[in-house]
Amino acid sequence: MSFEQDMAAEGEPEVEFDPGIAARLPYKRVAAGALFRDSRGRILMAEPIYKPTLEIPGGMVEADEAPLDACVREVREELGPDLPIGRLLVVDWKPRHGVWGETILFIFDGGVLTNEQIAAIKLQPDELRAVHRLALTDVAGRVRPSMYRRIAQAEHAAGPVPKRAAAASVSIS
Repeated sequence: MSFEQDMAAEGEPEVEFDPGIAARLPYKRVAAGALFRDSRGRILMAEPIYKPTLEIPGGMVEADEAPLDACVREVREELGPDLPIGRLLVVDWKPRHGVWGETILFIFDGGVLTNEQIAAIKLQPDELRAVHRLALTDVAGRVRPSMYRRIAQAEHAAGPVPKRAAAASVSIS
């Protein structure tokens, strides 16, 4: 069933029986990113121009946008080509911290990228300075602790890189 069919099946929007209650409910930010790995199992990490830490490719979910759709859109905006985004690996919650409100975070499986897919990446200079391929142990210290925990959980959920993918690829540094 498509999203549109699903929403049509919901029927008319519910009427507020206690006017104003919907406006008083809390609001949470939502972000979605993808775990991409190369044939050696290294994780593709983005280096944003607007913050000192690395991130996985992805970004904020816009109003009326599904997290998966946001992940696909953000990856395309940041990296250029349409890269496959697969199943959900991690959902996490991050509490309010400083000026940043609480956030629900989704990590989807971007799979194992080929050398050709990696070579086709076209960085958006207004968003990213570079992309790096790092072993999980090298990610530590270059991301916030909560991000490291999510990436480690996502890598575990994704499972090992298939040996066939590693054996069939050209060695890259």
